[in-house]
Amino acid sequence: MKKTLLVVAAAAMLLAPSCATLKGLFAGAVGGAAVGAGIGYLITGDSEGALKGAAIGGAAGAATGTAIGAVMDKKAKELEKIEAAKIETITDANGFEAIKVTFASGILFDFNSSELSAESKESLKQFATVLADLGSNADITILGHTDNVGTAEANEKVSQKRADAVKKELKKDGMDPNHLYAQGLSFNKPVADNDTEAGRAQNRRVEIYITANEDMVKAVEAGTLK
Repeated sequence: MKKTLLVVAAAAMLLAPSCATLKGLFAGAVGGAAVGAGIGYLITGDSEGALKGAAIGGAAGAATGTAIGAVMDKKAKELEKIEAAKIETITDANGFEAIKVTFASGILFDFNSSELSAESKESLKQFATVLADLGSNADITILGHTDNVGTAEANEKVSQKRADAVKKELKKDGMDPNHLYAQGLSFNKPVADNDTEAGRAQNRRVEIYITANEDMVKAVEAGTLK
């Protein structure tokens, strides 16, 4: 398991081609629903969301942050058992530990398809099983990414359909739909060079972020979530 510190403001500036564009895309995808402020700001650069997140984080003491970290560490270790997934722990805009799970699109989907394979459905079922006891105490944000082959419009559609397919499958597996958010980001956030096949393969991926929300803060402070 890899631990990564995300400096959220810097990440938003470096990764987003246009904060306004991504903000609009994200709002459209979730119908204006609120997402975890930490990951929402990373995606959109939304300073209002960051301020809301800071309020949540600021109201929580160091002991709460430590307790949330313990929950996330436990879940990250359990998620490592999913062979197809790459697991990283990160820090969100609230200063809380969070989890980033990455699936290569080639593992989940056939080329240019948004239909999940039987193997990928099993991997997502394992994911849902690990997080089942969290209930509403976490926000799950699913991001679909593509390489830059084809038009931006076509890639946006594919990435959104893939994110939606994962969301639908996780809902089917019993996860709380009120805390599942899906967004297709086309080729706006590459992690590798799109000029090489190896790089394009890395860019074709689905990321799932598990972030603490107000329910988790209340649960760890009450001692009902450990």
